[in-house]
Order: sequence, then structure tokens, then C-alpha cells
Amino acid sequence: MVVCLASFAGMEGVASYFQLKCPTSNNRSWDFMDFCMIIVWSAMVEVNGGASDEDRKVYIVYLGSLPQGEFSPLCQHLNILEDVLEGSSSRDSLVRSYKRSFNGFAAKLIEKEREKLCNKDGVVSIFPSNLLQLQTTRSWDFMGLSETIERKPAVESDVIIGVIDTGIWPESPSFSDEGFGPPPKKWKGVCSGGKNFTCNKKVIGAQLYNSLNDPDDSVRDRDGHGSHTASTAAGNKVKGASFYGVAEGDARGGVPSARIAVYKVCFQSGCADADVLAAFDDAISDGVDIISVSLGKRSAPNLNEDSLAIGSFHAMAKGILTLNSAGNGGPNAYSVGSVAPWMVSVAASTTDRQIITKVVLGNGTTLDGSSINTFELNGTEFPLVYGKDATRTCDEYETQLCSGDCLERSLVEGKIILCRSITGDRDAHEAGAVGSISQEFDVPSIVPFPISTLNEEEFRMIETYYISTKNPKANILKSESTKDSSAPVVASFSSRGPNTIIPEILKPDITAPGVDILAAYSPVAPVTDEAEDKRSVKYTILSGTSMSCPHVTGIAAYIKTFHPDWSPSAIQSALITTAWPMNGTTYDDGELAFGSGHVDPVKAVSPGLVYEALKADYINMMCSMGYDTKTVRLVSGDNSSCPKDTKGSPKDLNYPSMAVKVEETKSFKVEFPRTVTNFGSANSTYKATVINTNSHIKVQVNPDILSFKLEKEKKSFVVTVVGQGLDSFEAPIAAASLVWSDGTHSVRSPIVAYIDRNIG
Repeated sequence: MVVCLASFAGMEGVASYFQLKCPTSNNRSWDFMDFCMIIVWSAMVEVNGGASDEDRKVYIVYLGSLPQGEFSPLCQHLNILEDVLEGSSSRDSLVRSYKRSFNGFAAKLIEKEREKLCNKDGVVSIFPSNLLQLQTTRSWDFMGLSETIERKPAVESDVIIGVIDTGIWPESPSFSDEGFGPPPKKWKGVCSGGKNFTCNKKVIGAQLYNSLNDPDDSVRDRDGHGSHTASTAAGNKVKGASFYGVAEGDARGGVPSARIAVYKVCFQSGCADADVLAAFDDAISDGVDIISVSLGKRSAPNLNEDSLAIGSFHAMAKGILTLNSAGNGGPNAYSVGSVAPWMVSVAASTTDRQIITKVVLGNGTTLDGSSINTFELNGTEFPLVYGKDATRTCDEYETQLCSGDCLERSLVEGKIILCRSITGDRDAHEAGAVGSISQEFDVPSIVPFPISTLNEEEFRMIETYYISTKNPKANILKSESTKDSSAPVVASFSSRGPNTIIPEILKPDITAPGVDILAAYSPVAPVTDEAEDKRSVKYTILSGTSMSCPHVTGIAAYIKTFHPDWSPSAIQSALITTAWPMNGTTYDDGELAFGSGHVDPVKAVSPGLVYEALKADYINMMCSMGYDTKTVRLVSGDNSSCPKDTKGSPKDLNYPSMAVKVEETKSFKVEFPRTVTNFGSANSTYKATVINTNSHIKVQVNPDILSFKLEKEKKSFVVTVVGQGLDSFEAPIAAASLVWSDGTHSVRSPIVAYIDRNIG
């Protein structure tokens, strides 16, 4: 062993000096893992002396995982560099040493030095440190709706999105009207926002509905939810937005040039049906093009008792599509609350950006936890205490959960506490803990002090460390973003089908980003539910189907800019039939979790064929559900009548997906009549392909070739699904897909048969 005195400059240009023990340069017997990571650092740094500035650039030298035992990565890195450098010292060459979670370094090298390093034992890879651009808040780029995509700004500026929610914070940069002209001529609404509220040329309308007699008398958003959803759908581009540095990027909505009309119906106590219907009533008359509603009920009421279904039906009749969040009742089956076929029900899924909060144990082990933690413990390790060891009064079960008044301040204060449940974090904080580590591991949420939640396996690892170590210590790091290659995955909280009101209508329809979404917020809204958390922010990170819904709202508005004459069902069909297929075998509930799949905004603009349904079609469906002529006439406002002889079925509605509930273990045969309209080129021919890997059903299409001579021409076909019987244990769900293709367009419809059981 030798003693190294090393000094090097990091990215900040501050010299750091370390007196370290490390192996000699001749000792290369390191233990490397077999896997490789790619680390790219957005810096191109030049060096003075030695080779010319033009010749040297920064490379990443990746060496795999950190070896076990006593080891100094920094000295190893310096020794490696000393072996290959020509005309430069390792101190000057080293830019960054990777030594906490994996092994490697960044250094300024000339080409000859790089070649020498490539031939060294233990080097996994060497690659240039290319420049990276600051990313957006990820969700829009993840879906393909980048800033460079084709747009029609003038048309987009005439699109008005009605947002029924908790109000808006109009002073947010996301809602600035800089560069906007006067409101569209079609706008008939008003700005009646109450005290200290002013509309502008971006937020062109505001109304308050308060049947609850809440003391809040302004459309100004005091909850943050409405500002978040509105900016996700149509917020301006705002550079450098973040939540205390977490998820930093450019925040923008799907249609940044669109206008927003705000209808405040929600208060601290909830959102009254009376106010929701009043908001729909005004929005339809005001001239909005799209309505976004990120609210709902725990269970779906009957259509005629559902304020969302009623309001959206009348919006549909006036050519306005409504987008609605599926609900946050997942993963329970039958939890989807948005069931009407004339509105789009949106599930929530992940993007390829994941926010993690690392826990570093005293023995150097690093665990990737989940939370949104903006606090830093300044690299300090704190004593670790288990909840069960921090009481003298409660039983072991209660103290493992850190529940109630079990924790004693003298045993907790100044320590990081281990809790079996995240519900004990607040009690731990009140007892004086500097941080908390819990076992629940799912969708991260913002925390009021350093908290990280671990999955079961990693929590057992920390338990083992705690038990086997005399003075266990840990540190909880500030959250960071990492790549999630498994995305999109449906969030556990996202409500699932089947549809309890219309079993033959597949809900949710589609999924979209709804996890870790950064968007505008109200500076007077609480960041967490902790009373002592006094932070005030302009942007925050939220998760929920409330966040996924406005993503699809923005996409629907984007489609509208290209096709202003399309009916609501045509836009809905385009969204559903062009969605990314998702792997149904990943979920117990398959298509009942994600519908047709993940929304694809680019392909939705040109779907090829469309399943169109108009008001009369929905009336016929209601008749098949048992509504009588008197009722449907009241609903439709015309002379609609229900057929006396032909009963029909909701499965006959010309819907872009096909679903049927069947009896357990009994064979079945179901026919779905459908009609598609050619929204693509004239003189086109589409061929049907059935994608079916499920042995429990067989699907036939007749005819399986459709030839069109004209645009907007209609062609009909029948899909027949035959099954030998589904059972609760082996096959509660059987799914397939029908794809119509002309070589350019792929028009995909999910086909789902299921039995009536508590799926998932």
C-alpha cells in the first residue's frame, strides 16, 4: 500500500485534496461485475499544458461496479491515468471520479491516451462525454410530441380548452399572455373570477361555482390541482422549471398556443355535482372546443345520475369532446369511475424518467428508494434506530409501524428511523427524527422532511444491516432523476375496469403519463399535508390520473388543430386505434388496466379509419340498456324513440374497442357489428389481421378486406369471438386485437372477453 496525496478539480472548478490509501499501480486484481452502464456527462472540458486544447476532450472511462472490501476508487483512477498520460498530470486530467454507486471516471484525454486505456485490463468501456441538452419535463417528448413536431400555431391559438377543476393561478409564467392576440371571435364566455382575479389573452375566461357556500370566493387556485392540470394541457413553455432542482427542464403543455377557460367547481370539501353540471352548462355555451375534467367518484353512478356523463353527453351533442380521469382506485377491479362511451377515460402510466431517493448505509451500501425529497443532510451519516427500539410503552407491531404516541423523543431525536409503514413518518418527524425510511415502495410523493421508501427486499437488507451492526448509521440523499427503461407501466393507483355500468364498453380507454409530472402550481397551496411545511412553489411534481387526463386533453386539442371539423367520436377513435400496444401479460387485468394502450399523439393525427358514433347511436345504446322512449327523448331533446321489437345490446355501439362479459366456464359466441369511415386517402384498401396469442378465444372478421374509393366512405364488418369458457383461476380475461392496415396506417382495436369476478 502507498499513500497518495491527490488534488483534482471537479465540475465546479474547486480544488479538493484527499490523503488516501490505495493499491499501487501494479495491483490490478480488481473484482468487476459483468454488467455495464452508460454514463454521459454534459461537459467538454479542455486542459492547459501538454497536448493542444483542440486535441484533448473529456471521455468517460467506465470500470463496472465498485469492488468489495477496502478500496480507494480515486487512487485507482489516478494510478490508471498516470500509466497512460503523455504530457499531462493525472491531477490535471481527472475531471470527475465516480465512486459512490459504481466505478469509473471522466478525464481529459488525447486520442492516443484513449487508445491506451482501451487496452487496459478492467476497463469496460470508454466513450466521449457528449453535450446533453436540458430535457423537457419528459412526458411530451416521451410520447413523441416534441417541440419540433409539425404544428399550426395560428389554428392552435383559436382552440379553447375548458378546464373544470380547482381554479387557476393566472400569474404563473405558464399562463402568461405575452405574444397572444385577442381571444377567438367564437368565444362567448366571461371573466368572472372574483376578488383579485384578472383574466388575460391566455386565460380568457373564469367562472366560480360554489353551491357548497365555501368561504373561497375567487377562481384563484388555492389547491394547486387546477393550475397543474391546465398547464399540462395548454401551458406555455417555461424554461428551467423544477421542484427545488428535481426534474429540472422546460415545462410546457401539449398545445402551448391554445387558450384556457377556467371553471372552478372544487373546494376543500369537494366538488359538488350541481357545480359540475353548471360548469358544463356554461362551458358548452361559451364556445370551448375541448373539456378536461380531472375529477370523479369512487364508484360509477348510473348514467342518468352521473354529472360527468350528463354534462359530457351534451358537450358531445354540440361537437365538444370531454376527457376524464379514470380514477385513483387501482389496482382494485371495477374501480374505474369514468364509464360513459361519449367521453375519453384516461388511465395513468409512467414515463422513462423515474425519481429516486437513495439511502446510503454506514457500510457503503446504497439502496434506491422512492420519494420526492428536496432536503439534503449534507453528506452526514446519522444514527439509525428501528421503531420497535424507540419505545418503552407500545407493543412490537405498533412500534414497527412508528404509529401514534409510541415513539419516545429521547430515543428518536437526531436519528433516522426505520418504519414498516409510511404512515408513521409524520409521527417520526414530530418525535424529532431527522429522517425516515419506510417499507412501502410505489409511486413517489413529495415529503416534508428526508424520507425514502424501499421495496420489501431492500427493506430486509437494511434490517439485516441494522441488526448485525453495533452502531448502524445511514444518510438519505436528495432525490434525483434516472432512466426507467421499463416505461410505460400502468400505475398501481390507476383505476381498473371492468365497466360496472356498461360491461360491453371497455374502460379505461387509454393510458397516458400520470406519474411524477412536473407542472404549474399555486404558490399559496400547501406542498404537502404537513402543517409545518411552509414551502411555496410555482411548479411541483404530482401523480394521478388527474395528471394523465390533461395530457390526452392536449393531444385531443392538437388533433383538433389539424381536423377542426372532426366529431368528438372521431377524435376519440383516433386516440384509441393509434395507441402503442402494451403487454397485457404484465398485468393480471390486462386491457382492463390500460384500454387500447399508451396514447400516441403523432399517429393520432392520421388514423386512417375511424369508428364514428353520433348522438343517435348513443341513444340507441341507452335504449338497449333499458331506458325507455320517454327518457331518451328527455336526454336527447328530440323525437328519438326506442325500437319496440329489436332489443339490441350496448356491444353493438360503433365503439373503437370491443368487450364482453361472459359466464364462467361456459362457451360463448359474440358478434360485434362495426362500421369504419375512411379518413385517409381515397382508393385505399385495408386488410384485417387478428393478433391473438390467447388460446381461449378465436376471432374472425367478415369481410376481412375493405376497399374504399372515396374519402369519408363507410364500410361495415362483423367481428365474431368464440370461446370455450373462461375460469377464475386460469383465464379470467382473454384478449386479442383487430388491426386494419393499408400499408401506411394501422388501425388497432382491442377485443376483450372477461368473467365477472374480482380481477387483479
